[in-house]
Amino acid sequence: MLRTPKSSGLSVLVKQMWGTLRSHPLRLARRCSRRPCAQRNSSNTLHPLWKGPACMSGGARQSPINICQRDSVYDPRLQPLQVSYHASACLYVWNTGYLCQVEFDDSTEGSGISGGPLENHYRLKQFHLHWGDTNEWGSEHTVDAHAFPAELHLVHWNSVKYQNYSEAVMGESGLAVIGVFLKLGAHHEGLQKLVDVLPEIRHKDARAAMGPFEPSCLLPTCRDYWTYPGSLTTPPLTESVTWILQRKPIEVAQSQLAAFRTLLFSALGEEDRTMVNNRRPLQPLMNRKVRASFQPTGDGARS
Repeated sequence: MLRTPKSSGLSVLVKQMWGTLRSHPLRLARRCSRRPCAQRNSSNTLHPLWKGPACMSGGARQSPINICQRDSVYDPRLQPLQVSYHASACLYVWNTGYLCQVEFDDSTEGSGISGGPLENHYRLKQFHLHWGDTNEWGSEHTVDAHAFPAELHLVHWNSVKYQNYSEAVMGESGLAVIGVFLKLGAHHEGLQKLVDVLPEIRHKDARAAMGPFEPSCLLPTCRDYWTYPGSLTTPPLTESVTWILQRKPIEVAQSQLAAFRTLLFSALGEEDRTMVNNRRPLQPLMNRKVRASFQPTGDGARS
């Protein structure tokens, strides 16, 4: 088991967030009036980070949001997303103290995405997951007020416009995040490789080697998607993200979901605090439009 420096993790993220908010004041966002029942019922289970001012701080492009399918706009100009990942770029997985995150070598153009709603090539930096303490909630985004047990985020940065990830985080069109919903169902062979190493990163700041791993195995077969301009859902909450939310979820087994719930927010030697409900509350859509790469049909994201 390897460990990262104690300064990493959520404490650093909080410092970044407040530094960003002080230097770049953002207009307070309205509370979302379309909160799913599951999220209303689970409001008392939120992480402490989202019970203070950080929950309400934001501009007009904050994330996550509720996707209302009937209000999404089909855009025939949206092309298929081009995904090309190299398994050898996978470095390690670690417990950030807030979520489970897999890091990738982003020093070359090797692994990344293009096409779809994007004008440039975006390099893969990392992927992470958010999950709940029950299968009734856990995802950050919702679809027609329906929450999923978990949500996967593959985070990429604009390597044409910016020199590095840190610059891209703070810049316009700096990031592109693919969101994938997880629902209870069949065992997922690709996810199992990550599940197998979770015992090695149970505590905050712990990390373990993980590679080679090709994360496109975590994408659904159907590549239909919604896209909208938004923000990071963790500090510093910058509005630099083009979100690409996959319409169809992937299936994972109950035992695989349960494995993530064995992780801890706490470091070794601290009182155990189970890592669950690590999601930001829904934010208002404001004046944004959610575009769809597909024509509306009767079936939704749950199928």
